[in-house]
This record gives sequence, structure tokens and C-alpha cells, in this order.
Amino acid sequence: MAERDAEREEALLTRVRAMEQAIGEIGTTLDETTTCRELATFAARHLRSSATIDLRTEPGAPARRAARADPASVPGERAAGIPVTPIALGAPGPSGPIPGGSAPTPGDPAAGVTHQLVLPLSVHDEEPLGTVTLTRVGGAPFSGGDADLLRHAARLAARHLGHARRLAATEDTALHLQRALVAEPGRPHPNLEIAGGYLPAGPRALVGGDWFETVRLHFGRSLLVVGDVMGHGLDAAVDMNAYRTALREVAATDLPPHRVLRHLDSVVAEDDARRPATVLLVRVDPARGTATFAGAGHLPPVVFAADGSAELVDLLVGPPLGTGVGGYEPPTRPLRPGDTLLLFTDGLVERRGEDIDVSLARLAALRLPPDSGPDQVVDEVLRRLGAHGAEDDVAVLAARIRVRPPQ
Repeated sequence: MAERDAEREEALLTRVRAMEQAIGEIGTTLDETTTCRELATFAARHLRSSATIDLRTEPGAPARRAARADPASVPGERAAGIPVTPIALGAPGPSGPIPGGSAPTPGDPAAGVTHQLVLPLSVHDEEPLGTVTLTRVGGAPFSGGDADLLRHAARLAARHLGHARRLAATEDTALHLQRALVAEPGRPHPNLEIAGGYLPAGPRALVGGDWFETVRLHFGRSLLVVGDVMGHGLDAAVDMNAYRTALREVAATDLPPHRVLRHLDSVVAEDDARRPATVLLVRVDPARGTATFAGAGHLPPVVFAADGSAELVDLLVGPPLGTGVGGYEPPTRPLRPGDTLLLFTDGLVERRGEDIDVSLARLAALRLPPDSGPDQVVDEVLRRLGAHGAEDDVAVLAARIRVRPPQ
């Protein structure tokens, strides 16, 4: 009796240790396929069985094979030697009701009896995301302890899968909001050629508060704007929209750029819930061929001349919006025929571990094809600086005074 109790105690201790290991081995990323592979590998290793994971992309949809793992070829091996076979989500899996429990099924007489354990991939009473199936040929049938361990691992995986799906839904909402907002800037005067672009930082990255805008002013002038709300996610996108709305209202009064920034700064400083932001304003006057700048914690713009060479604008930048300090200056410089002005957020140039002066120098060293218009400038700069693989969101806005043929 004492020996049997010791065996049960040892089996319980082994199962508890395996449950602890599951916490560190399952759900190491927010990728569904990786989580399914980790669950299959864990089940095959600890329960000495072939494991398959069938996943449903949405409630009611047929299950698709997500991962499979086979036990180690050497008996007793626990940490290595388990081949994991990833299977595309398009591969069909069982589409009927999700079963549960262990049942022996007739196998090859020469190989003995095939035991199978099937459990839902779910957390308690939540809608199952799929199934996890163990298959063991020969040997002892699955015990109640085996079922408990597999149920624990399946619940853990289901929890991580649920988090991943909710995060993906939030990211998708934020990205669609962001794209909708930056895709429809205000209309400048037709005396300006305009091009803009927005790139999120990868398909799974949280969207940020990068944005650009154009506002039509009196006397043929236009206000160009690019900004970056600090932080990421849906909250940053919502704050970005609030900044954009406030900017349109203030700019409609035709105040000079530095006074627009002062007004926005005072408004934001009074709202503790509003995130700080960096903003660059440029008022372009085509009739005079000038551009007047005002920056709040933002990187300076660059001007590409007609010959394709680049020059950073020498700009005294004030503090970000929301500090209440103010101190914005409005320098003015000529904008020659053929010059293309490029405004951008820091994701275009900044690289991890690199001084910002080095990053800006890389941009200023670009030489584009002569007579590149706004569309070509945007495309070339994004491509040459590798913006499609940037670590942060990127927003760019290019403008050139439209040359009208003589009457």
C-alpha cells in the first residue's frame, strides 16, 4: 500500500512539474501558428503521443489543421528529437462536433490497440477554438492524469490564442481608422502639387499617431502639416484625430504658423488626458514663392531641388505640444520653381542605436532624379531609406508649387 501511495505521489508531482513547464513553453508569442506548434510539441513530449491541433478561424467555421508533433524516437527522451510538422491553416481537419475524453480504437493487429484522447481547445465554458487530439499506438491507455495535464495545456494555449485574436482585432480597428484619417487630408489650393504616404510599422505592429494634413488658406496659400502623437494603439489614433480637428479650426482663422502652435499648445496643456505630440507646420505662399515654418518638437523638413539634390531646412524647433511652454519661431525661406518640400515623421529616418544627426544626414545625402515631382519624391525616399521595414510608423507629405504655363 505504501509503495502504491508513493507511486501516486510521484506521478502527481511529475504532472505538477509538467504543468509548470507548460506555462513557460506555450504562448511565447502572439502568433497563432506558433502557439499551436508549442502545444503540440508539449503534448507529444510529456504524454508520449502523436499530437494534432485543429483550429477554427471563427465560431462555427470548419476546423483546419494548425500543427502536428510526434513523440521522440528514443524512449525516455524528453527535451529533444520531437519532429514538429507545421501545416497550413488551409489544410482540412475534423469539422464535426468537438469530442472529449479518451477512447481506444481498433488499429493494426500487429501494432496493438490505438488509444485516442480528444479535448476541446477552450477556456472553461468559452466557445472552443478547436481541438487537440492525442494518438498512442500500443501501451497503456490514457489515464485521468493524462487528461488533466492535456486539459491544462489546452486551456493555457486557448487563453493565449484568445489574447492574440483580440489584439489582432484591436490592431485592425486602429489601422483602418489611421488609414482612413490620413487618406483624406484637406484639399490645398490647386496651385500646389501634393503627395502623401503612410506606412505602419509592420503587419502586426500597433498603429501609432502619425498623420499629415493640408489646409487651404486665403490668398492662394496652403498650410502643410505633419505630426506624431506619442504612443501607439487606438488611443494614440483617437488623440491624433483630436489634434487634427483642433488644427483645422485654428488654421481656419489664418493665423501665422507659430501662433497656431501656441494656441494648440495652450489647449493641450489644459487637458491632462491628451497625449503630447510633435507637429511641423509649413505655410506655402506660391504667389511669393516662400515657405514659413514652425515646429513643435518635430524633425526639420527637407527640400529637394530641381536637380535632385537635398537640403535640410535650418529650423529652430520649439517644445512638443502639451508642455504649455510655447516659444515657437516662424522662419521663412524661398521655395524656388522645381523645389519639392518633404515633411516626415521620425519613423522615416530614425534607426535604433543611431544618432539622429546621422539619420538626418542620410536623408540629406540622397540625390533623386532631376525634376522629381511629389509622387516620385515620396516613392523614392520611402524605398531608398527602407521605410517599408521601419521600426516605427512613417507619415510623409511632399509639396511643390505648380508651374502654370504662360497665358
